[in-house]
Amino acid sequence: MPKILAFAGSYRKHSFSKRVLTVAVEGAREAGADVTVLDLNDYPLPIFNEDDVNSDGFPENAYRLQDALNEADGFLISTPEYNASVPGGFKNAIDWASRANDRYKTYSVFKDRTAAIISSSTGRFGGIRGLGHLRGILTQMGIVVLPSEVSVSGVAEMFAGEGGEMTDERMRTTLKAHGAALVKALSRK
Repeated sequence: MPKILAFAGSYRKHSFSKRVLTVAVEGAREAGADVTVLDLNDYPLPIFNEDDVNSDGFPENAYRLQDALNEADGFLISTPEYNASVPGGFKNAIDWASRANDRYKTYSVFKDRTAAIISSSTGRFGGIRGLGHLRGILTQMGIVVLPSEVSVSGVAEMFAGEGGEMTDERMRTTLKAHGAALVKALSRK
């Protein structure tokens, strides 16, 4: 049974990225994966600065994040788009997790893993510009990113209020299939 770590690039409690991710996670679980959902709010980190690492050491939350990533066979990642890219806090978490320390080598918690990526936006482009940046970042670290990706435009119209229930059945089907596609890819490894 493939082990998947699912996380969103948004730190907002009820973000659309987290709600969209929940639907894809459902599809991955139905396809037979063991899925753990990680919230980046549980791993607060300072802005990465090598000088701080040299003077203060590697933060415990960075180690914890690396441990969680290292246990997974693959990743299901959902991100909003901030200024045509990924959010800065999300990128900072990735930067910390990619660093070498006394437990892990550079990129080792990412290398040779497989990922499925999703973006969402209230606008009509659905965060598609940020997906290109995310794909580039992940590929640089040795992650195989599925060729298919899902971009959810007009996401605010697809949920009833602050709840997690997606009301757009067509997109719900698409997201669940995307989660299942990651499971299928991991099962072939």
